[in-house]
Amino acid sequence: MLAAARSLPRLSSSCSARALRRVLLHPPPPQPSLPPPLPPLRTLTRTLLPHLAAAQRFSTTSFSTSAPSRLGECVGVRGAPAIPEEEEEEEEREETGALARHDTDAYAAVELALDSVVKVFTVSSSPNYFLPWQNKAQRESMGSGFVIPGRRIVTNAHVVADHTFVLVRKHGSPTKYKAEVQAVGHECDLALLTVESEEFWDGVNSLELGDIPFLQEAVAVVGYPQGGDNISVTKGVVSRVEPTQYAHGATQLMAIQIDAAINPGNSGGPAIMGDKVAGVAFQNLSGAENIGYIIPVPVIKRFISGVEESGKYSGFCTLGVSCQATENIQLRECFGMRPEMTGVLVSRINPLSDAYKILKKDDILLEFDGVPIANDGTVPFRNRERITFDHLVSMKKPEETAVLKVLRDGKEQELKVTLRPLQPLVPVHQFDKLPSYYIFAGFVFIPLTQPYLHEFGEDWYNASPRRLCERALRELPKKAGEQLVILSQVLMDDINVGYERLAELQVKKVNGVEVENLKHLCSLVEGCTEENLRFDLDDERVIVLKYQNARLATSRVLKRHRIPSAISSDLVQDEATNGEVETSCTS
Repeated sequence: MLAAARSLPRLSSSCSARALRRVLLHPPPPQPSLPPPLPPLRTLTRTLLPHLAAAQRFSTTSFSTSAPSRLGECVGVRGAPAIPEEEEEEEEREETGALARHDTDAYAAVELALDSVVKVFTVSSSPNYFLPWQNKAQRESMGSGFVIPGRRIVTNAHVVADHTFVLVRKHGSPTKYKAEVQAVGHECDLALLTVESEEFWDGVNSLELGDIPFLQEAVAVVGYPQGGDNISVTKGVVSRVEPTQYAHGATQLMAIQIDAAINPGNSGGPAIMGDKVAGVAFQNLSGAENIGYIIPVPVIKRFISGVEESGKYSGFCTLGVSCQATENIQLRECFGMRPEMTGVLVSRINPLSDAYKILKKDDILLEFDGVPIANDGTVPFRNRERITFDHLVSMKKPEETAVLKVLRDGKEQELKVTLRPLQPLVPVHQFDKLPSYYIFAGFVFIPLTQPYLHEFGEDWYNASPRRLCERALRELPKKAGEQLVILSQVLMDDINVGYERLAELQVKKVNGVEVENLKHLCSLVEGCTEENLRFDLDDERVIVLKYQNARLATSRVLKRHRIPSAISSDLVQDEATNGEVETSCTS
């Protein structure tokens, strides 16, 4: 048809009568009817809006009013019936309104967050564990937070750790308001703030907590990252949900990995999904690009409910056992596991846990609260995902009971265990409290803590004393209140000449009595009735002092080194109640 139609102009100018007759006698076939006209632009726009929304990123700006005309040009509405000018203007207004309504729906979460997210200004001063009687230099830091029902602000624990003063500022406001820290959970890296000023709460919205997002769901992280003073909104998708090491508290709790950038200052800001909070931004992956982590809602709710029930942070429960995977078939057969059985092998039990009285080494944990445990220690989670069974333990409230199905000596048993938070022998962190110390005759005694080892630098694992480091990471307490007491340094004086190289060693005994903790050592020294005072240290080292001469030397050493007290305030309070040691501090 097209070839015959194109031949008409050529024939009219230079063709013979025969050719013209051939065309007239054999006309081209009739053209098919035109396709029905496209729907009006308004209907087309509404149809395409959801697809456009999926392609847009979160932004605080609106669509341009010229978007409908560009959309019309894009789809090429050719052959559509003409629209009168007045009707066209009316349709354009309706289309613009539709886009505006869609814009409001899409960005309602961000708009809500703008009235809920605050910037947190913290002044903090960390203790000096090498010189435990004094603090390090004061420093200022910034973070983010958001308001939840009950006039409370959620932020990260590391944003307000070791704080001396906290201020908050609303988005779009030049005024900073004083805030008080209501509760801090360093294990879960969460904190609750309150503001007394009524002016602060004017125009403030609270955010509701949602659910755990599924993989590839989009979230918007709102906060105040470094690089500017105004609020920032970044978008990312969920790429992983699994227990992760929390850098601040050095604990293993559930976390959500997203591909949005989380930078210093973002900490404590909400991750918004829909119109609810999906998590709290708290850390990123060092050495990787655009890999950030948010604290999921179950952990946030567990923290908040604990504060509401007890008035303070209650901690996260642990079973108190170390387990080994049973993926090797020979290992499973050795412990009597049938082919259909799955579970993990109990290898070590914390003596302070309730499980120490109930479980035994070489037990096989088959189920936790009716949930089967796989040979790699995981349990089912959501849509064909798996997660370590430690998550089930951590979501329990303190003093709650769990039912364990155990294989022992080839027989299945059901045992009940009470769960509670457990403290390690060597504390992992010591935020918001002054370190304990005791000084006698220039010898500085402290309990071993990981913050003390961290004073040796970023490479503390290799730079700190090897023996102390291994004990800090591996040893378990044998009884409640136990501490590893070490001689951290020797402040030189005539009384201790020759002992200066005995620093950084554990103190085992005082006058033949085994040391339980620093308070016990302090009472043993102050209550000494013998002429000589003997300290038995690690590596079979010994210190012997004339007791009365050493007591007199203590005040001399304190004055020379400008140390206000020979004993930390926490030990003074403990001993003052018993009428001990208080007088010796000023001797």
